[in-house]
Amino acid sequence: MKRYSLLAFLLCLGLHAPMAQTLDECYEAAERNYPLIKRYDLIGKTNALDVKDIAKGWLPQVTASAQVTYQSDVTSWPDQMKQMLAGMGIDFKGLRRDQYRVALDIQQTLYDGVAMKSRQEVVRRMGEVEEAQNAVSLHAIRQRVCEMYFGVLMLDEQLVLNRDLQRLLQGNEDKLEAMYRRGTAAESDFLSVRAERLVAMQVQTNLENQRETLVRLLSLFCGRETTNPFQPPLKGETNSLPHREGWGGPLRPELKAIDSQLRLADAQEKVLRSALMPRLGLFAQGYYGYPGYNLFEDMMRHRWSLNGMVGVRLSWNIGALYTRKNDRARLQLQRETAVNNRDVFLFNNKLEQVQEDEEILRYRKLMADDDEIIALRQNVRKAAESKLQHGIIDTNDLVREINAENAARVSRSMHELEMLHQVYNQRITINE
Repeated sequence: MKRYSLLAFLLCLGLHAPMAQTLDECYEAAERNYPLIKRYDLIGKTNALDVKDIAKGWLPQVTASAQVTYQSDVTSWPDQMKQMLAGMGIDFKGLRRDQYRVALDIQQTLYDGVAMKSRQEVVRRMGEVEEAQNAVSLHAIRQRVCEMYFGVLMLDEQLVLNRDLQRLLQGNEDKLEAMYRRGTAAESDFLSVRAERLVAMQVQTNLENQRETLVRLLSLFCGRETTNPFQPPLKGETNSLPHREGWGGPLRPELKAIDSQLRLADAQEKVLRSALMPRLGLFAQGYYGYPGYNLFEDMMRHRWSLNGMVGVRLSWNIGALYTRKNDRARLQLQRETAVNNRDVFLFNNKLEQVQEDEEILRYRKLMADDDEIIALRQNVRKAAESKLQHGIIDTNDLVREINAENAARVSRSMHELEMLHQVYNQRITINE
C-alpha cells in the first residue's frame, strides 16, 4: 500500500481546495476580529481630541464673573475735609459699603514658553504608549492561533494515519475470513482483527470530534468559518535555522512599547523646562458696577458705571524650581526602568530562541530515526502477515506488529508537526 507523507497529502488537499486556510490568514482574521483591535481607533480619536483641546489655549480666554460685597470700611474723606466741603455747600456722601460688580476678563497668550506645544507632544507620546501596549496584547493572539492551527493539523494527520490503519486491518481481515472459509484459519483469527479495526474506528470518531471542537473554537476566534482544509507550512521553509546577529527583532511590539515610554519621558522633560519659562500676554478687563475706577465721582454719586482697562502682562513663576530636581530624578528613574525592562525582555527572548532552536534540532534528529523505524516496522509487519498465512504465528502477533507500525508512523508525523510548530513559534518570538 502506497503511503503518502504528511506534507504531500496535506498539500494535495490544499490543491483541491483553493480556499484552504493558511496560518497567516488566520492570524490576520483573528486580529481583525479580536475586540481589542477597536481600541486603536478609540486611542487615536481620544488623542486627537486632547491635542485639539490643548491647542485651544491660544484662543482668547474669557472669564465672566459677578459679585456683591459688603465691606467693613470704605475709602472716605477725612472728617476735617468733609466739614470744609459741607461749609461750601457740597454734599460729599462718600462710598457706600455695599458694592456690586459684573465683570468680563479676557486673556490672550502671546508667548507661553512652548508649554502648550510640549503638552501636545506629551499627549501624542502617551497615545503611542497606549497603542504599543495594545499591540503587545494583540501579538499574544498569534501564539493562541498558532496552537489551535497546529492542533487541527495534528488531528488531520492522525485521521489520515488512522484511515490507513483501518485499510490495512480491513485487508488482513478479508484475508483471514477467506482462510477461515477454506478451513485454514480459526474464526477467532479474523474476529480478532475485526475487533481491532472497530477500535480504530472508535479512535477515528474521537479524533473527528476533537477536530470539530477545535475548528469551531478557531472559527469563533477568527470571526469566520474555518471548515475548509488547512494549508500546512512548506517543509522547505524549515530546512535551515534562521541566522540572527541579534536577539529580539526590532519589530517586537514589546520593544516598541519600551521605546515609546522613553520618548514619553523625553517629552515630559520638555514640559519641565517650559514650566520655567516666562509668559507674555495681552489682557482686557471690564466691569459694570459700583464703585468704578473714578472714586471721587462715585463718592458724590452712588451710581453704576462702565469701567475697563487693557494692557500687556509678563509673568514668571519660579515655583517649578522647588520641585525641578525631584521631577527630573523621577523621569530618570522612569527611563532606567524602561531600559531595564528592555534588557529583561531581550534576555528572556534570547532564552526562548535558544530553547526553540534546540527543540527544532531535537525533532529533526528524532525524524531521522523515525524514517528508519518505520521501514523496519513495515518489514516486520509484512513478515508477520506472511508467517500468519503459513501458521507460524497467531493473529495477536500480527495485530501487535500492525499497531507498532502505525504507532511509528504517528510518531513520525507528530514529530514533524511539532518541529513545524516550533519553527512558527520561533517566528512569533522574533516577529518575522
